[in-house]
Formats: sequence, structure tokens, C-alpha cells
Amino acid sequence: MGGGALCGDTAQVHHHTATTRDMTHPNASRTRRHFALSALAALAAFSFGPAQAQAPQIPKTVKMLIPFPPGGSTDLLGRAVGARLATQLGITVVIENKGGAAGSVGAGEFARMPTDGSALMMGHIGTLAINPSIYPKLPYDPIKSFAPVALVARVPNVLVVNEKFPAKNFKEFIAQAKAQPGRLNYSSGGNGSAAHITMEFLKQETGVFMPHIPYRGAAPAISDVLGGQVETIFTGSPALIAHIRSGRLRALAVSSDKRMAQLPDVPTVAESGYPGFEADQWYGVVAPAGTPAAIVAFYNAEINKALNSPEMERALATEGAIPTPTTPQAFGALIAKEIPRWAKVIKAGNVKAD
Repeated sequence: MGGGALCGDTAQVHHHTATTRDMTHPNASRTRRHFALSALAALAAFSFGPAQAQAPQIPKTVKMLIPFPPGGSTDLLGRAVGARLATQLGITVVIENKGGAAGSVGAGEFARMPTDGSALMMGHIGTLAINPSIYPKLPYDPIKSFAPVALVARVPNVLVVNEKFPAKNFKEFIAQAKAQPGRLNYSSGGNGSAAHITMEFLKQETGVFMPHIPYRGAAPAISDVLGGQVETIFTGSPALIAHIRSGRLRALAVSSDKRMAQLPDVPTVAESGYPGFEADQWYGVVAPAGTPAAIVAFYNAEINKALNSPEMERALATEGAIPTPTTPQAFGALIAKEIPRWAKVIKAGNVKAD
């Protein structure tokens, strides 16, 4: 799924699913999801610059919660950030996947975690901006339950079909969908997921009708497009780009306002006849509400430093993600702006969680 480039830092990083809690077992590092590599530098040797005296005390073990199953874009980007933080700070970062209800289950659990800097979550446009309009009884409030820490990346969605699909470009795809309403299916990582909403937005803009086939996570949704059981998916590029490069998936269009450097021959939806169309996913790290401002500022600086590192820039570029360092305040403003924007699409499409 293209995760190798993103997770290649030498750092002390542990990985486990939500059902695996015990990280102290002597054989834990030998399991498939539990591994640790020696850190490059001890925390005592890390230079904090002029503000060293004011640097907050960060726990030696930090959990990075990913509110989706392994294999999707949020998982790949969360692991990349966790690996870089472990390298830079000489700490242990435990990666925990807690999927369910388009990220709502994990995010609701995360909202109740400690505020001492020991817990971070890789947030996503779905968890932070789409879910409020999907789930009437959301177990968290995207504004009140979290402290925005750092916007990590914007990720264009890519509309792809199986290599054997007859349409060779976006215009042919839309023409076929209009000629055969209801005959073409599309998959997503679940009802209310970002891929679901992105395709609903495309349907509203183009006037096509395609039934939705929801899956439990992006990985199986993509797998069935690869296998030909579903015709298309419109989802984040990190989980798709390796398959596009291998030729198993054909990219028809990207959701960004300009073409991707990694896919220069793939046009945008906007230039393919629908001006103004833009529907990128975005990802950012949040902490539980109440986390001290000094800790938020510290993590913001470290994540921005990671995003500006040549290693991270190369890794994100390989996967089609665009690093987007900014302030916690700017990230919070983005969340607040995106909630009403996607609420309109969700209402127009009568999108329901289940």
C-alpha cells in the first residue's frame, strides 16, 4: 500500500491494534504489529534552541491513535509522523489503530485520554469536519473535544478504475456513467467516509448516479476495485499511488485545484469540465482538549520541523501528499470552516451513516 517510504525512519516506534494492549510482553517486538528500532538520539541530547528552559516535559512513551484500520491514508501518514517524532525526540511512539464508524469510535475514545502530552491523534477531514453532519450522536465535538496541534498534509483524492475498465479518461467515464445510470458502483472506506462524501460531491457536480458500496476501511474498498468487483473509488492518493504506478489502477482525475507532481498526466476534475471543483482530503494532529498550550506549541514546532525535513518531504512526495505546516490556530480555523462546507454536500446527498 506504499507504506514503506512513509514508515522508514529509524526510531523507536511500536505498532498495535486496539485489541492489543500489552506492550510489555518480552516477545512483543517479534509480532507482526509490534516492533521497535533503536532511537538515533536520546532526549537529553536533543537541542531545543533558545526556548530550552521553557520546553515542557514530554512523556517518554506517547500514543499516536489512528481512528481507522491499517492500510489507508490516515494510517500511512500517522505512522510517518509518529516515526519522525520518535526520531527527533528519542521517545517511544505507540501506534494504535481504533477503527469504526468512519473514525468516530476511535476519536470518541481519544477525547477522554490524558492531557499531559502522552496522547496524540492523526485527525482527518472525515473525523473532524464530515462526521458532525453524519452522526446525530457523535461521541465527541470536533471543536470542543480536541486541541488542534498541527496540520500535516493535504492529500488530493484520485478517481481510479480497474485497468480493464473501458473508459480511458474522465470524460469517457462520466459519459458512460450517464449512459448507464446505476450500473457503475463505487466503493469507499465506509458510510460517511471522506471517499464517500467526495464521490457524492462529484455526483452532485456532474449529475451522474452511481450506487455506493461501503467497506470497513480503505484497504478492502481499494482491493475490490483492483479485483474488478467494484468499478471505481475516489479516495486519497497515498493508498492508491503504488497501484497506479504498477498499472493495476487507471487514474482518471484528481480532486485538487492543480495537477499532482506525482501524476502530471492526470487532469484535475476542474480542468475536465467542472471549474471550481476541489475536494482534497487533509490530515492533522490533535490532542485532547485541555492539553496545555505549551505542550501544543511544542508538538506543533516538532511536527513542522518533521514536515520540513528532507526525509519527510521525500516520503510524502512519493505518496502524493503535500506537506502543509502551519500554526495550531490556522489548523483550528480550517476545521471550523470545513464543517459547514461539507454539511451542504451531505444534506444535498441525503447521506446517512448506516
